[in-house]
Amino acid sequence: MALEMSAGLIRGLGTVVVFVAFVGLTLWVFNRKRTPEFAEARLLPFADEPQPDPTQASETRSTRP
Repeated sequence: MALEMSAGLIRGLGTVVVFVAFVGLTLWVFNRKRTPEFAEARLLPFADEPQPDPTQASETRSTRP
């Protein structure tokens, strides 16, 4: 008996694979053990900006005419 792979069977298997990947990724993202790791990664876009020096007085200029 030969197993015939129809287009519907292939699409169904693809749907199952994508669903399992979605559930796995969702569980990985919302795992509470990863919260500190994601908190650090959330600040990465600001890592190259220079930090303000708190010892210097901040000089702000008004843009009012």
